[in-house]
Amino acid sequence: MKGMANMMKQAQKLQAQMMKLQEEMAEKTVETTSGGGMVKIVANGRQQIVSIQIEKEVVDPDDVEMLQDLILAAINDALAKSQEMVTAEMSKLTGGLNIPGLM
Repeated sequence: MKGMANMMKQAQKLQAQMMKLQEEMAEKTVETTSGGGMVKIVANGRQQIVSIQIEKEVVDPDDVEMLQDLILAAINDALAKSQEMVTAEMSKLTGGLNIPGLM
C-alpha cells in the first residue's frame, strides 16, 4: 500500500512539473524564414503563430501564389520546430519515456 501512495505522489509531482513546463513553453519561441528571409514566422511552444513579417520586396500583385507558398512553408516549418522544442523539453521531464497524450 505504501508503494501505491508513493507512486501517486510521484504522478502528482510529474503532473505539476508538466503544467509548469506548458506555461514555460508558451513563453519560448522559435523563428523560421522562407524565400531567403523574405518571410519570417515566429511560433511559441503552444504551436501558436505569434508574429509574421513579410518584406515588401516579395509582395507582387501579379504573383500572389508565390507569396502564399512562402508563408505556408514558413508557418509549417515554424510549427514543426515548435513541436520539436516541446518534445525535447518534455523528454527531459519524463526521462525519455514516451507517454501517450502528453503534448
